Amino acid sequence: MGYTVVLADDHALVRSGLRLLLAADEAFQVVGEASTRVELLELCRRARPDIVLLDVRLDDGPSLDLIPRIKETSPSTRILVVTMYDDAEYLHQALAFGGDGYLLKKAADIELLTALRAVAAGKTYIDPSLARSLVEQALGRTAGPRVRKEEAGVPLSEREKDVLRLLARGYSNQEIADQLCISVKTVETHKAHIREKLQLKRRSDLVRYAHEHNLL
Repeated sequence: MGYTVVLADDHALVRSGLRLLLAADEAFQVVGEASTRVELLELCRRARPDIVLLDVRLDDGPSLDLIPRIKETSPSTRILVVTMYDDAEYLHQALAFGGDGYLLKKAADIELLTALRAVAAGKTYIDPSLARSLVEQALGRTAGPRVRKEEAGVPLSEREKDVLRLLARGYSNQEIADQLCISVKTVETHKAHIREKLQLKRRSDLVRYAHEHNLL
Protein backbone atom coordinates (compact mmCIF):
# COMPACT_ATOMS: atom_id res chain seq x y z
CA MET A 1 0.00 0.00 0.00
CA GLY A 2 1.30 3.44 -0.92
CA TYR A 3 1.39 6.71 0.97
CA THR A 4 -2.04 8.13 1.81
CA VAL A 5 -2.64 11.67 0.54
CA VAL A 6 -5.21 14.39 1.26
CA LEU A 7 -5.78 17.13 -1.32
CA ALA A 8 -6.60 20.57 0.10
CA ASP A 9 -7.36 23.22 -2.51
CA ASP A 10 -10.23 25.64 -3.09
CA HIS A 11 -10.47 24.74 -6.80
CA ALA A 12 -12.25 21.50 -7.69
CA LEU A 13 -10.47 21.33 -11.05
CA VAL A 14 -7.07 21.46 -9.37
CA ARG A 15 -8.04 18.68 -6.97
CA SER A 16 -9.37 16.61 -9.86
CA GLY A 17 -6.13 17.03 -11.80
CA LEU A 18 -4.03 16.07 -8.79
CA ARG A 19 -6.20 13.04 -8.12
CA LEU A 20 -5.82 11.80 -11.71
CA LEU A 21 -2.07 12.30 -11.59
CA LEU A 22 -1.66 10.40 -8.35
CA ALA A 23 -4.01 7.63 -9.45
CA ALA A 24 -1.44 6.70 -12.10
CA ASP A 25 1.26 6.16 -9.46
CA GLU A 26 0.82 3.20 -7.15
CA ALA A 27 3.05 4.84 -4.54
CA PHE A 28 0.28 7.28 -3.58
CA GLN A 29 -3.36 6.84 -2.63
CA VAL A 30 -5.72 9.83 -2.33
CA VAL A 31 -7.93 9.26 0.71
CA GLY A 32 -9.81 12.55 0.78
CA GLU A 33 -10.27 16.11 -0.47
CA ALA A 34 -10.97 19.38 1.33
CA SER A 35 -11.88 22.85 0.11
CA THR A 36 -12.26 24.57 3.50
CA ARG A 37 -10.26 24.87 6.70
CA VAL A 38 -12.90 23.00 8.70
CA GLU A 39 -13.04 20.14 6.20
CA LEU A 40 -9.28 19.80 6.17
CA LEU A 41 -8.90 19.66 9.95
CA GLU A 42 -11.68 17.12 10.30
CA LEU A 43 -10.35 14.99 7.45
CA CYS A 44 -6.83 14.96 8.90
CA ARG A 45 -8.20 14.07 12.32
CA ARG A 46 -10.06 11.07 10.88
CA ALA A 47 -7.71 9.87 8.14
CA ARG A 48 -4.31 10.81 9.61
CA PRO A 49 -2.81 10.92 6.11
CA ASP A 50 0.87 10.47 5.34
CA ILE A 51 0.91 13.62 3.20
CA VAL A 52 -1.27 16.70 2.71
CA LEU A 53 -1.04 18.70 -0.51
CA LEU A 54 -2.02 22.18 0.71
CA ASP A 55 -2.79 25.39 -1.15
CA VAL A 56 -2.06 28.63 0.71
CA ARG A 57 -5.73 29.60 0.60
CA LEU A 58 -8.93 27.62 0.98
CA ASP A 59 -12.52 28.69 0.44
CA ASP A 60 -12.83 30.12 3.94
CA GLY A 61 -9.44 31.80 4.32
CA PRO A 62 -5.65 31.40 4.50
CA SER A 63 -4.48 27.91 5.36
CA LEU A 64 -0.80 27.95 6.33
CA ASP A 65 -1.62 28.54 9.99
CA LEU A 66 -3.36 25.14 9.96
CA ILE A 67 -0.05 23.32 9.50
CA PRO A 68 0.85 23.14 13.23
CA ARG A 69 -2.74 22.17 14.08
CA ILE A 70 -2.62 19.31 11.57
CA LYS A 71 0.71 18.12 12.95
CA GLU A 72 -0.60 18.31 16.49
CA THR A 73 -3.46 16.01 15.52
CA SER A 74 -1.34 13.77 13.30
CA PRO A 75 2.40 14.22 14.06
CA SER A 76 3.54 11.89 11.28
CA THR A 77 1.69 13.80 8.55
CA ARG A 78 3.98 15.57 6.09
CA ILE A 79 2.72 18.75 4.40
CA LEU A 80 3.67 19.86 0.91
CA VAL A 81 2.42 23.35 0.04
CA VAL A 82 1.41 23.55 -3.63
CA THR A 83 0.71 27.10 -4.74
CA MET A 84 0.85 29.62 -7.55
CA TYR A 85 2.74 32.12 -5.37
CA ASP A 86 6.42 32.44 -6.28
CA ASP A 87 6.95 34.55 -3.16
CA ALA A 88 9.68 34.45 -0.52
CA GLU A 89 7.28 35.58 2.19
CA TYR A 90 4.86 32.71 1.58
CA LEU A 91 7.78 30.31 1.36
CA HIS A 92 9.17 31.50 4.69
CA GLN A 93 5.74 31.41 6.29
CA ALA A 94 5.08 27.84 5.10
CA LEU A 95 8.37 26.60 6.52
CA ALA A 96 8.03 28.62 9.73
CA PHE A 97 4.66 27.01 10.40
CA GLY A 98 6.25 23.58 9.98
CA GLY A 99 5.60 22.78 6.32
CA ASP A 100 7.79 20.12 4.72
CA GLY A 101 7.91 21.44 1.18
CA TYR A 102 6.92 24.24 -1.18
CA LEU A 103 6.09 23.61 -4.85
CA LEU A 104 4.69 25.94 -7.51
CA LYS A 105 1.60 24.87 -9.44
CA LYS A 106 3.37 25.58 -12.71
CA ALA A 107 5.75 22.69 -11.99
CA ALA A 108 5.72 19.67 -14.29
CA ASP A 109 3.90 16.49 -13.24
CA ILE A 110 7.16 14.63 -12.70
CA GLU A 111 8.35 17.39 -10.39
CA LEU A 112 5.28 17.00 -8.19
CA LEU A 113 5.95 13.27 -7.89
CA THR A 114 9.58 14.00 -7.08
CA ALA A 115 8.51 16.47 -4.38
CA LEU A 116 6.04 13.98 -2.92
CA ARG A 117 8.67 11.25 -2.71
CA ALA A 118 11.13 13.62 -1.08
CA VAL A 119 8.62 14.80 1.51
CA ALA A 120 7.46 11.23 2.16
CA ALA A 121 11.08 10.27 2.80
CA GLY A 122 11.38 12.93 5.50
CA LYS A 123 13.18 15.53 3.41
CA THR A 124 12.31 19.20 2.85
CA TYR A 125 11.57 19.98 -0.80
CA ILE A 126 11.73 23.50 -2.26
CA ASP A 127 10.70 24.26 -5.84
CA PRO A 128 13.98 24.53 -7.80
CA SER A 129 12.70 27.53 -9.75
CA LEU A 130 12.89 29.61 -6.57
CA ALA A 131 16.14 31.51 -6.29
CA ARG A 132 18.65 30.25 -3.73
CA SER A 133 18.52 33.60 -1.99
CA LEU A 134 14.80 33.18 -1.39
CA VAL A 135 15.34 29.76 0.12
CA GLU A 136 18.09 31.04 2.39
CA GLN A 137 15.94 33.93 3.55
CA ALA A 138 12.99 31.63 4.16
CA LEU A 139 15.12 29.37 6.35
CA GLY A 140 16.39 32.38 8.27
CA ARG A 141 20.02 31.68 7.46
CA THR A 142 20.90 34.87 5.68
CA ALA A 143 19.32 38.01 4.39
CA GLY A 144 16.69 39.75 6.36
CA PRO A 145 17.29 41.31 9.72
CA ARG A 146 16.78 39.09 12.71
CA VAL A 147 14.73 40.42 15.56
CA ARG A 148 17.13 42.20 17.90
CA LYS A 149 17.09 41.52 21.61
CA GLU A 150 16.05 45.04 22.43
CA GLU A 151 12.95 44.60 20.25
CA ALA A 152 11.64 41.88 22.55
CA GLY A 153 10.48 44.50 25.00
CA VAL A 154 8.80 46.78 22.48
CA PRO A 155 5.24 47.31 23.76
CA LEU A 156 2.60 46.58 21.15
CA SER A 157 -0.97 47.39 22.03
CA GLU A 158 -3.44 44.52 22.19
CA ARG A 159 -5.01 45.71 18.94
CA GLU A 160 -1.60 45.87 17.27
CA LYS A 161 -0.93 42.32 18.43
CA ASP A 162 -4.27 41.24 16.92
CA VAL A 163 -3.35 42.86 13.61
CA LEU A 164 0.14 41.33 13.62
CA ARG A 165 -1.25 37.90 14.48
CA LEU A 166 -3.63 37.95 11.50
CA LEU A 167 -0.98 39.46 9.23
CA ALA A 168 1.39 36.62 10.11
CA ARG A 169 -1.31 34.10 9.27
CA GLY A 170 -1.57 35.49 5.75
CA TYR A 171 -4.74 37.56 6.01
CA SER A 172 -5.17 40.52 3.66
CA ASN A 173 -5.93 44.04 4.92
CA GLN A 174 -9.61 43.58 4.08
CA GLU A 175 -9.77 40.22 5.85
CA ILE A 176 -8.08 41.68 8.95
CA ALA A 177 -10.55 44.56 8.91
CA ASP A 178 -13.47 42.13 8.67
CA GLN A 179 -12.11 39.94 11.47
CA LEU A 180 -11.55 42.86 13.85
CA CYS A 181 -14.57 44.94 12.77
CA ILE A 182 -12.45 47.96 11.87
CA SER A 183 -11.79 49.83 8.63
CA VAL A 184 -9.06 48.95 6.15
CA LYS A 185 -7.55 52.38 6.78
CA THR A 186 -7.32 51.61 10.49
CA VAL A 187 -5.61 48.30 9.68
CA GLU A 188 -3.06 50.14 7.56
CA THR A 189 -2.45 52.61 10.39
CA HIS A 190 -1.87 49.79 12.89
CA LYS A 191 0.53 48.08 10.45
CA ALA A 192 2.49 51.32 10.05
CA HIS A 193 2.75 51.68 13.83
CA ILE A 194 3.88 48.06 14.19
CA ARG A 195 6.59 48.47 11.57
CA GLU A 196 7.76 51.70 13.18
CA LYS A 197 7.88 50.23 16.69
CA LEU A 198 9.65 47.03 15.66
CA GLN A 199 11.81 48.62 12.97
CA LEU A 200 10.82 45.78 10.63
CA LYS A 201 9.70 46.60 7.11
CA ARG A 202 9.30 43.28 5.34
CA ARG A 203 6.32 41.02 5.89
CA SER A 204 8.60 37.99 6.30
CA ASP A 205 10.36 39.69 9.23
CA LEU A 206 7.02 40.50 10.87
CA VAL A 207 5.98 36.85 10.47
CA ARG A 208 9.24 35.76 12.08
CA TYR A 209 8.71 38.23 14.95
CA ALA A 210 5.20 36.88 15.54
CA HIS A 211 6.56 33.33 15.74
CA GLU A 212 9.46 34.21 18.00
CA HIS A 213 7.17 36.04 20.41
CA ASN A 214 4.44 33.38 20.50
CA LEU A 215 1.78 35.62 19.00
CA LEU A 216 0.33 32.76 16.95
